[in-house]
Amino acid sequence: MGSALKKFCMQFCCCCCARDEDDDDEKQPLLPEDPLEYFNREVQKRRDEETNLWSEPGDPSHSERDDDRALYVLLQARNKTRMGSTGYRRLSVDIEAMRDTRREVRDKWKTVLENLGFMAEADSLLTVSAGASLDRMRNAPTARALLQTLHSETSIFSSREPPPERYLFILDRLLYLDIADDFLAKAKRFYPPKDDSDEEIPGLAINLPLLLARVEASMNGGGDEDDESEREDGNLSDRS
Repeated sequence: MGSALKKFCMQFCCCCCARDEDDDDEKQPLLPEDPLEYFNREVQKRRDEETNLWSEPGDPSHSERDDDRALYVLLQARNKTRMGSTGYRRLSVDIEAMRDTRREVRDKWKTVLENLGFMAEADSLLTVSAGASLDRMRNAPTARALLQTLHSETSIFSSREPPPERYLFILDRLLYLDIADDFLAKAKRFYPPKDDSDEEIPGLAINLPLLLARVEASMNGGGDEDDESEREDGNLSDRS
């Protein structure tokens, strides 16, 4: 198992990938004109990925899935909203609620991996970069079948929306390490399926269209909502 994991890390992990693009890399300069700017950008990209846990990590537009698009629209709206305003605070609450839902799923995966003995490796196994590509997967059909099984036969994901594609890449790694079946068995034991009435409803999943409509209306309407909210805050202060 140790040698397989070491081989996996050499082939898959972020900074030491040595894939078939070696010939293409030889044609490219080793470093861009401004190395510091490049590395800062890459660090920021990885930080954003781990913060937002995009469901479709290979989609730079974050528009292929409704949940990714909703989170991206919220982030863009907050960037255009004055920090500290009521609108900014409301957007921050919505953003953190969506991030919390994604972190909860990731934590379930981490719990199962750690129970399988991968305490030190769990975080690395669960890291998926924006450069992940289905073309590079070794066992894509099997990984997809396992993802659907996890979705239908466990409560590791919400049954009300399709499972995030990011976990395809993680399952591909588990298949390479020959622990995918063990992971599935543990997941079924730790997170058995729930009836619809028992399943916890993610706070924003139900109101995703409404949330998008509200944010887009707020962006199109400029700062009216902030001004109105600030007037309300002022009135409350006067009354007190």
